[in-house]
Amino acid sequence: MPSIISNITVPLLGLVDVAITGHMGSAVYIGAISVGSMLFNIIYWVFGFLRMGTSGMTSQALGKRDLTGVTQLLCRSLAVALAVATAIVLFQKPLKWLAFFIVQPQEEVRLLASTYFNICVWGAPAMLTLYGLSGWYVGMQNTRIPMAISIAQNVINIFTSLALVYGLGMKVEGVALGTLIAQYAGCFIALALCVKFYGKLKKHFRWKGLFEYVKMLQFFKVNSDIFLRTLCLVAVNLYFLAAGARQGNIILAVNTLLVQLYILFSYFLDGFAFAGEALCGKYHGAGNKEAFRQTVARVFVWGGAIAAIFTIVYTLGGSRFLHLLTDETLVVVAAMEYLPWAVAVPLAGMAAFVWDGVFIGVTATKGMLLASAVATFVFFIIYFVWRNQLGNHALWMAFVTYLLVRGGVQTAIYMKRMR
Repeated sequence: MPSIISNITVPLLGLVDVAITGHMGSAVYIGAISVGSMLFNIIYWVFGFLRMGTSGMTSQALGKRDLTGVTQLLCRSLAVALAVATAIVLFQKPLKWLAFFIVQPQEEVRLLASTYFNICVWGAPAMLTLYGLSGWYVGMQNTRIPMAISIAQNVINIFTSLALVYGLGMKVEGVALGTLIAQYAGCFIALALCVKFYGKLKKHFRWKGLFEYVKMLQFFKVNSDIFLRTLCLVAVNLYFLAAGARQGNIILAVNTLLVQLYILFSYFLDGFAFAGEALCGKYHGAGNKEAFRQTVARVFVWGGAIAAIFTIVYTLGGSRFLHLLTDETLVVVAAMEYLPWAVAVPLAGMAAFVWDGVFIGVTATKGMLLASAVATFVFFIIYFVWRNQLGNHALWMAFVTYLLVRGGVQTAIYMKRMR
């Protein structure tokens, strides 16, 4: 339950940001926030292994009662996080240029998205540190602390953004500053709670072997598969954004609104996946196969139920949801044409999200990479075959199929190798 509550706060924050910009009087603001936030999502997704790899290895070390390994994993993760964040800040200009070169948004959107990027890029050290800490907390079977951090961070973000936009009259820069302030607040809270609740573990810490070649190689071997798998996800999401942007500001805004439905569902279901990740890793590390299989079955039952509920809610309330996010009538009318694809996402994506949690828990990262690579290939084949005939429908059809294929390949891998 803490994992679920923690995850729910993330899309709610995104919804508030979209809702704020959706009532600024132009679809351009929606597009700018979409492009700006997606660029950072992609950058941070690339380094998502800091959370996923750390949680899987930590849960297994905890299952073996290797407390020295547990403390060293945290330090390795934080060291890599700060090194990567430093590189992002130093190379922010070429990163921004490359991102805009790929997405190619229209000039109005590009200028506003650039403002958002220039502010939020300074949050990289805080965000990547949070990735490492959150993964370690999940591996330690403590999902309450990530929940508290996420709630606090997002409440700060929401109120700060609202105060800056509606109180001080800012626009995109107000949303960006609210995000930046909340990122560092969340980071400081996470570090403080780590010292408070796990300070006693410092007696198990050993400098010897911390950056030993073999252990660092193991850390990066697990994480390299996750890194490559994440590149596949980034390719799909980045191209989805770019393909929408090239169809004009209205379609970009439409896809931004409908993607919120996907994000809301995905973060909710990821809460169950995180629970499965921690428990599956623990039972795998302890060699308890029966408990492992039971955990997989229970996570799938809950995942299926949640997917069914979201499908019903989106079917009945999709139009109301769109009107809540924006008062731009033209955008809402255009979005209704593509709403059925967004409604199909929960059932199409359920297996992929649940299996991600299971595979991360047991560090079966090659299976995740294979599934993502195959699904990404299918995504691009479908889109390029049908884009001339179906336009934006082809983009959504390719995305829904991509989710189905990811889940299908992972199911086959589990049945063959892990069951």
